[in-house]
Order: sequence, then C-alpha cells, then structure tokens
Amino acid sequence: MNYFDETITSLHQKLVTKQISNAELAQATLDNIDKTNDTINSFISVNTSIGQEPAFEIAADQPLQGIPLAIKDNILTKDLKTTAASKMLANFRPIYEATVVDRALRAGMVNIGKTNLDEFAMGSSTETSYFGATKNPWNLNKVPGGSSGGSAAAVASGQVIAALGTDTGGSVRQPASFNGVFGIKPTYGRVSRWGVIAFSSSLDQVGILSRHVVDSAQILEAISGYDKHDDTTSTQEVPAFSKIKADVKGLRVAVPEEFMGYGVDPKVKEQVQKAINTLQQQGAVVESVQLPHAQYAVQVYYIIASSEASSNLQRYDGIRYGYRADDVHNLEDVYIKSRSEGFGDEVKRRIMLGSFALSAGYFDAYFNKAAQVRTLIIEDFKKIFADYDLVVGPTAPTTAFDLNSRIDDPVVMYMNDILTIPANLAGLPAASVPVGLADNMPVGLQLIAPPFAEQTIFNAAQVLENESNFLQMQPKMGGQK
Repeated sequence: MNYFDETITSLHQKLVTKQISNAELAQATLDNIDKTNDTINSFISVNTSIGQEPAFEIAADQPLQGIPLAIKDNILTKDLKTTAASKMLANFRPIYEATVVDRALRAGMVNIGKTNLDEFAMGSSTETSYFGATKNPWNLNKVPGGSSGGSAAAVASGQVIAALGTDTGGSVRQPASFNGVFGIKPTYGRVSRWGVIAFSSSLDQVGILSRHVVDSAQILEAISGYDKHDDTTSTQEVPAFSKIKADVKGLRVAVPEEFMGYGVDPKVKEQVQKAINTLQQQGAVVESVQLPHAQYAVQVYYIIASSEASSNLQRYDGIRYGYRADDVHNLEDVYIKSRSEGFGDEVKRRIMLGSFALSAGYFDAYFNKAAQVRTLIIEDFKKIFADYDLVVGPTAPTTAFDLNSRIDDPVVMYMNDILTIPANLAGLPAASVPVGLADNMPVGLQLIAPPFAEQTIFNAAQVLENESNFLQMQPKMGGQK
C-alpha cells in the first residue's frame, strides 16, 4: 500500500468497490510499518492481531470504515499497551478506551498501533522516550520534532495515512512542520481529553496528523463533541469539517511582527512569506499586527505546564500502578526509588520546576504571575480576532535540527515551541501546513483561528495545499521510487 498516492476518500472508494478488502488494507499497513520501523522507530507497539480480522462489507456512507489509524502512545487503548514512552508505564495495559479512540473505532477506523513520543509528552524532539529516539524520514540524522514525533514520522514515511497526536505547547504542529505533513490542534474543549494521560490539563488537546488536509478534517469530525466524562468539553455543535471550501477571498489575515522577527531562520522566513503571498494572491487581505505579550509565552508555559504536570504525575508512586522499584525497605523507599528509577531526566526536571512554582513561598511570584500573563496573551488574541479571521506565521523558527544536538540544553530545547505555545495558552485552534523546503527539510506555516473556527483553518490550508506542489515531494524513505 503506497499511502503517498492515497487519501482517505480514495481508500474508501477502493474498499467499497472491493478493489481491496479491509483485511488486506490492514495487513498492507502492518507490512509498511514492518519494513521501515526498525529504521525510523516511529511505533512503540503494533496491533498485529488486526491483520487476522476477517474481511467485511464496507458501507458507502461510512467514509472512515476500515481505515487504519496510528495512535500516540499517551492515549489509552483497551488491552493494547499504553506506555507514555516511559519506564514508569512500560507494561501498562488499559482496561478502557480513551473517548477519542472509542469514537474513531465507532466510525469504523482500525487501531493499527501506538506511536513513539517524548516521555509523558515532555519534549520537542521525541528523544526523551524510554524506547529510543524517533528519526525524521526526510533525514535520519534529524529529529522528527515532538512530542508527537512518532505520529508525524509514521505519516511522513508512508507507514500510515493518518495518526492521532496530542498538543500541549505545539506537540502536533511542530513535528508536522519538521516532517512536512499537515497537523491540527483543535480548540481546547472541542475534543475530549478523557483517557489521555495528563501532562498539563489546561493545555493538553488531542490533534491529528495527515498528508492531506481533508483527511484530518474527516477524522476531527468523527472524534469531536461533548463528552460526559470530560467537563471541559464544549457542547457546541460539530460542523461538517470535511466540506472544505478552498477559498480565501476576503479573508482577513494577520501576521504578527513577533512571529517573523529575530530568531526565525531566513530560509524558513522566505518559504513562509511565499505562502503568505499565495494567500494574498488568492484574495486574502494580509496585514501586519502585534502580539505584545507573546514574548513571555515560553516562560509562562513552562511554569503553568510544569506546575500542572507535578500535580498530575504524583499518582505514579510505585503503589497504585506503574513501575515499582526492587530492593525497597520502607514506604519512603518505595516512593523515592520508584519515581527516581521510573521517570527520565526531563520528566523529573519538570516535576521539580512545577513543585517549586507551586510551593508556599513562591506561588504568587511564579504560578500566579504566569496565570496573569496568560490572561494578557488571551486578550492580545481577542483584540486581533476582532478585526481578523486568521493569524499566520512560521510554525517553528527553524527546520528539524540534528539528533543529540540540543537534548542536553533544556532551555534551548524549550525555545523550539516559542511560536506554537501562544495558541495553547489561549486555547485556540491552530494548524501547521507544509509550504516548502529549506536546506532540503520541510517548512510549515502556522494558521491560528478564533475559538471553534477550525473550518477557517481547513479552508485556508486547502488553498495552500492546492497551490503548492509539496505533495509531489517525498522523504528519502517510505515508498519513494
């Protein structure tokens, strides 16, 4: 199965007309993964049993039926290991499905396996995984981004047609940019977080990665909506996202000066500017604006996210579930040794930072102040969206960087998400669409919309997909002739 030549719609047509059966499609996908996973390391576990399921009739009105889907390994899957790429959960088998998985399965999709990530989704390169780093299919010496690097690499390499990821500070969009695929993070509350292993509860959101814009739209349509298990989900009606209108005539587009300024690689900026010019040529009105408080986004994010992580990860104590250390002599030994041995360095770093920010003497100076600045960032976006329909700019300041080049410098690593974090802090829908190459590596344009305006993103992204020739390009691996 050459996924470079397919969309979900084309696969559905082949299934309905019996050119291929659902069983054959599942097995072909497993074969794709088997051929390349030793090289890329995009999957932690593969659902091999799905290849033995019998063929059945595919309904013409069920566009996702029989379509294989990869799932990031911090999203619970019943009876299939969910590890969060951590020693702490290396053998954890959930007893229920996450809501997003349940909805995808109800729509007829097939869980083909679980993709690699930074441990507990804490990272920007998929190098902190207990199961080893994932590699970028465009250049095996480069990172795939993170934390959804496994999902992005699986799609970019042609192993699968689409994958679920999670986005806390850019973890769908940044790897989408690095791997040359489309990735969208919907509005906070559009998709249920129930069954997603919590990192930062006020920021986490499930997203989708695919080569084609419409494929992500179809899947988002299926997994969105209110969930009684998650009180943060919205009761807003879910639109028919897949009915995309590739038209930006009259669309008001804002380009923040802060997104195109110091620190953005000139070659990245060049490709992004070409894409912005394309929107303008297609009828969009493009103007420069300011996001004055965006400069504080990284600092705000790492205080809030680490604080929430320190609270969420306290459940992993060596007693209830998860890794438990040997050679313990008392209760304190169980806690200290289990957590010391079960968590990696980056997770420990964030737990310590969050615990410090929440401590009695520093709560007001750090966490409370960060929450106040977060409100200022939200207000900045509200002012812009009073006059504009989209905010655009680079997804990441650079293309994918070399493996092992930044892993020992957490501050430099944290700055990789400087352009994606503001959308998470404001709870806004945002996506990355590939727009070109710089130094033979993909470049993504970020599109940010007002709350629940995902359709505006899909429409604009489809214009960019149609007007560019990016889909004609393929990485060095995975199906290239």
